[in-house]
Amino acid sequence: MAERVKDICYEIANPIISKLGYELVEVEYQKEQNGMNLIFYIDKEEGISIVDCEIVTKALDDVLDEANPTNDKPYTLVVSSLGIDRPIKTERDFKKNLGKEIEIKFYAMHKELKVKVIEGILKDFDEKFVTILDSRNDEIKIDRSLIANILPVIKF
Repeated sequence: MAERVKDICYEIANPIISKLGYELVEVEYQKEQNGMNLIFYIDKEEGISIVDCEIVTKALDDVLDEANPTNDKPYTLVVSSLGIDRPIKTERDFKKNLGKEIEIKFYAMHKELKVKVIEGILKDFDEKFVTILDSRNDEIKIDRSLIANILPVIKF
């Protein structure tokens, strides 16, 4: 049921959120201590503020009530940013991180690289591969099907 709710909500919310000038990155429908939460993660080039979250919440509230994607099951509507350290998932995320340091976590130990985590500079990407420059400036092409997670490296 959670996947169905997420899919319906994405279809409903994406055009509304896009029209407001934001990108809908992800929708989650999950159980929390306070019950079920329907979470919309949004983004824009300049970053997301609390005011942005309020704008999107107001735009979605009545529309979701009318659409009733949870079949009258109660939920808390949450609109949030994934933050600066969010996983790199969308094409826009990859483009934004070209030339920047990233961390790649594999599902299992990488057979050739003999590591479970590697850091490097994001050099290129497509649907099947991510290419990085490692600390020795070697170019490494990595099959995306082996990657569990890609994160930006944040240095303060």
